[in-house]
Amino acid sequence: MDVDARIDALVDQLVARGDLADDSWRAVLHAVPRHLFAPPVAWAAPLGGPRHKIDVREDPAGWWQAVYDPGAAILTRFGDDEPRAPVSSLSAPNIVLPFLELLHPIGGQRTLDVGTGTGWTAALLSERVGAHNVVSVEIDEQAARQAAANLEALGVRPTLITGDAVTCLPEQEMFDLVHVTCGVTELPYAWVRQTRPGGALVFPWMPDFSYGYRVRLDVLPDGVATGRLAGAAGFMMLRSQQGHRTTPMGEWVAAVKDAAASTTRLDPRLLWHTPGGGLEAAMSALVPGVRADLVYDPEPTGEATLWLLEATGPGGSWASVDYVPGEDEFAVEQAGDRRLWDEAEAAYFQWIRWGRPDLERFGLTVTPDGQQVWLDDPGNPIAH
Repeated sequence: MDVDARIDALVDQLVARGDLADDSWRAVLHAVPRHLFAPPVAWAAPLGGPRHKIDVREDPAGWWQAVYDPGAAILTRFGDDEPRAPVSSLSAPNIVLPFLELLHPIGGQRTLDVGTGTGWTAALLSERVGAHNVVSVEIDEQAARQAAANLEALGVRPTLITGDAVTCLPEQEMFDLVHVTCGVTELPYAWVRQTRPGGALVFPWMPDFSYGYRVRLDVLPDGVATGRLAGAAGFMMLRSQQGHRTTPMGEWVAAVKDAAASTTRLDPRLLWHTPGGGLEAAMSALVPGVRADLVYDPEPTGEATLWLLEATGPGGSWASVDYVPGEDEFAVEQAGDRRLWDEAEAAYFQWIRWGRPDLERFGLTVTPDGQQVWLDDPGNPIAH
């Protein structure tokens, strides 16, 4: 299959899956072929499948298939921790294109691209608005060098900056659009301040409780940015907001040992398995700064434990709830200053009282004073 056929097949799959509605992006993807931003040796992380190594020399067919798989991220750099966590990637098309479509860039708009990565999104935006209108920022020096080489090889020359996008932008710079390719728990107001009224920011909001959401915020004349959640999405976190998302839960238990025991009649699995995203959004607002994990017994017993961990890290509050099939009540342990299960149980029933609102009924407002989550209307904040 030649490159044009692969790109057309990719677009057709994105359209069929509901990840792309505007067919004008087809021409952009042809002008900026994804394979030019994929290294010859990398790790592919397909949606729902195991991570595996790809090598264009040893298995060219497998490499091409992974690069043009709509749901596969190509992991390009890893940290030094064990197990090695990815710190940079060529994000999956079914993540990248919905964000770009939500941003809706048009020719001539000055655009900030936070997180250059391999350079693919900077190139896609350059094709859409003009390379001279794109400023792309990457904190990782090695990734930034490779992105610059990839873009130069394609003949696309946006402005590239190596540094922390929260602090390194020239203060006088103003943008029409801000496109963020790293997850944020709290959107830095610096990006709102440097977006002109009528401009927009698109980013993955990744509160501690849940996977993450696509968000578009529009900037008002008073410098307030507001908009609705638009769908599920996950990215690597902004470096300064990585927190303790992968720290083992046992470290919380070891740090705070005096747990209070109680029981609950609420099946704890409901907080994890309820579909649609609305409950997760409510939990993220009503039980802020809390990470959740559901761990099933490795034996096929059906037993599971829901963990709630204060995202400040070990030493913070924690709770565990043990689900056992057939039981009428489930054992609860809670430790620390916050009673996290009590908070989570109350938030679950508040969501029920609201009528089980869907994800799209929730939104965010960002001001110089902070970030608010709202339900149905910005005038109805549910948490700050």
